[in-house]
Amino acid sequence: MIVRGKTSVTAANLIELWRGGVLESHHRGHVVIADANGIVEAWGNPGAVIYPRSSCKMIQALPLVESGTAERAGLGSEQLALACASHNGARMHVERVGRWLEGLGLAESDLRCGSHLPNDGDERRRLVCSDDAPCQLHNNCSGKHAGFLTLNKALGGDADYVAIDHPVQRAVRAAFEDVTGARVAGWGIDGCSAPNFACSVESLARAMAGFATPGPGARGEAQHRLVEAMMAHPELVAGEGRACTELMRAMKGEVAVKTGAEGVFVAILPRRGLGIALKITDGATRGSEAAITALLVHLGVLEPSSPLVSRYLSGPQVNWRGLATGELRCAEGFPQ
Repeated sequence: MIVRGKTSVTAANLIELWRGGVLESHHRGHVVIADANGIVEAWGNPGAVIYPRSSCKMIQALPLVESGTAERAGLGSEQLALACASHNGARMHVERVGRWLEGLGLAESDLRCGSHLPNDGDERRRLVCSDDAPCQLHNNCSGKHAGFLTLNKALGGDADYVAIDHPVQRAVRAAFEDVTGARVAGWGIDGCSAPNFACSVESLARAMAGFATPGPGARGEAQHRLVEAMMAHPELVAGEGRACTELMRAMKGEVAVKTGAEGVFVAILPRRGLGIALKITDGATRGSEAAITALLVHLGVLEPSSPLVSRYLSGPQVNWRGLATGELRCAEGFPQ
């Protein structure tokens, strides 16, 4: 069923911030819930073209798995979860990616993602207190890049595996167009230096629905393995204190969710055969986390009483003294 009345050519008002009984701010955006037949529900403009950013890492990992390269390389579910991850750069992430590269006969210097201080507090403090510099293993995309390097070794490409015309990225583009059902609407360079392909919100939701209802053959098996890996290792997909990890834990292996920069979020619901894609047009993580939480409650896969609903959506906004200053709310008509 397509809910036409909630769609428009412009962004819909999704999440509001109220302070002292006055509407202070709002987050507008586009949302599509899809199944194998197309749109089930939508808000805003399903045809809005966006960059999925890191929300599409399971698509970027498809060539690695469906080609048989992952199996031949002996990759397990932990490595596949890391290939889909935007991790915190904690020791559990850094060490696992490091061992993965060692097993390939490669090193940190073979990565092309760049380095940044990790989001993980313990690892950040260790680096700062020891006056050590972060390395590329700390990059939140290092697992995805280890997957690229694994595929590249099988393809025999040159070292610049993030180049748009490289065999690795040609394989990623082909998979992206296959699962979204559309030619890419353009491409840009992501924060980790890899190409990111643009598509409509509807196409991204349809791709996620495809991961929720994988078909037979190598493609379907790869989709199934990647989703199962994400749900089995939520701590590797993001990390402690992160919405992706906490939401997947709360839903106990029934749903895979993945954030992307600039207010993007996707979800894969295998038992419901549904995929979700959303984009907050102001790029705010606060808005995307609130919106995906509301949608998961709406679809009955996250309990309304979960503490995460209060944390990401309905709980009070507090100041540095702990005083309640306002609250987030779903805008009228979303997602009810």
